[in-house]
Amino acid sequence: MAANKDFYAVLGVEKTADAEEIKKAYRKLAVKYHPDKNPGDKSAEEKFKEISEAYEILSDPAKRQQYDRFGSQAFEGGGPGPGGFGFHGIDLEEALRVFMGATGESGSIFDNIFGGGGGGRQRRSMANHGSDLRFDLEIDFEEAVLGSKRDIEYPVMQECQTCSGSGAQPGSKKHTCRQCGGSGAVAVSSGFFSVRQTCPSCGGTGETIEKACPACHGSGRVQGRNKLTLKIPPGVETGSRLRVGGKGEGGTRGGPPGDLYVVLHVRPHAVFQRQDDDIFCEVPIPYEAAALGGEIQVPTIHGYAKLKIPPGTPSGKIFRIRGKGVDIPQQFGKGDHHVRVRIEVPEHLSGSQKKLVRQLADDLTPDNYPEQRKFYAAADEFFRRKDRLDEMKQP
Repeated sequence: MAANKDFYAVLGVEKTADAEEIKKAYRKLAVKYHPDKNPGDKSAEEKFKEISEAYEILSDPAKRQQYDRFGSQAFEGGGPGPGGFGFHGIDLEEALRVFMGATGESGSIFDNIFGGGGGGRQRRSMANHGSDLRFDLEIDFEEAVLGSKRDIEYPVMQECQTCSGSGAQPGSKKHTCRQCGGSGAVAVSSGFFSVRQTCPSCGGTGETIEKACPACHGSGRVQGRNKLTLKIPPGVETGSRLRVGGKGEGGTRGGPPGDLYVVLHVRPHAVFQRQDDDIFCEVPIPYEAAALGGEIQVPTIHGYAKLKIPPGTPSGKIFRIRGKGVDIPQQFGKGDHHVRVRIEVPEHLSGSQKKLVRQLADDLTPDNYPEQRKFYAAADEFFRRKDRLDEMKQP
């Protein structure tokens, strides 16, 4: 195993991804890069091995904890696990389930492929978990760095209250599906094999409805809208994702609802810019303060702060004010505030002011402008070397 592999990047998930997100990402990639779907493609075969290796580590809580602490180097020299295909411990049954497109129903994948279990197979649970939802929310800069609360509203498929998500009209009966005998799956012959598939009549529930609910037309869900107050913690950034449990789409037939994931987008600010936990801003200062020194008021996200400007400060110089950056409660300490000063040239001078400026200019000497003197000295040296090169080119 190569050192320092980023298994989260291999599967395309965040480090905060839960077990279900990791499994979904693996299944999607496994189907795409499976060697049987890419015959003779060595790059696809290597990619399949890579994602299988990543899934083996991240799907095991103990291995994932070890990986998060020590990186992939902790697993060097481990060799392939009991899977037997050289995919580092990926279970053969799991690999077949992914490739055959199984949906996670009870029973072995070998029963599904070879027709095991028959009509005596246990009926699948009718409850279906609701889907997760994503909601993109744009927030102001100050909300992101200081935290806030937002009332949001979004469309969602909710459990039908008329039938409690069963899809059946109240008082009507349910019957065992005649096509699958209540197992939720039917056998389809394919050459020498008998492959089990979801029953098309009952959708895998093993039951049929006598009369559909008039409110949801038998689906068990209706269109609605959710309203909630979202707490935005301080320190979030563009791309930060907040999870609100149980606020996704409603489940069917008594299944639990999914979760809501709110993805944040921070509007740019006219004064402040952020980099990690530090804040940056550019402050214009009068030329006399730059020349003579002084004290200015600097805006920070926590209020105004005093900053001393030493004499002879050039335009573009950056000062740091410690502890005036972003304060994230879960972390130790605060970021800093960085100030870049920009010398502002006075405008709309009166006649007397112009006279004073000219008097000052007459009194100043090149020694008062060391940066300018240094700049032209470097330029003069260039031209001296140019002249020597031109002489060398002459016959």
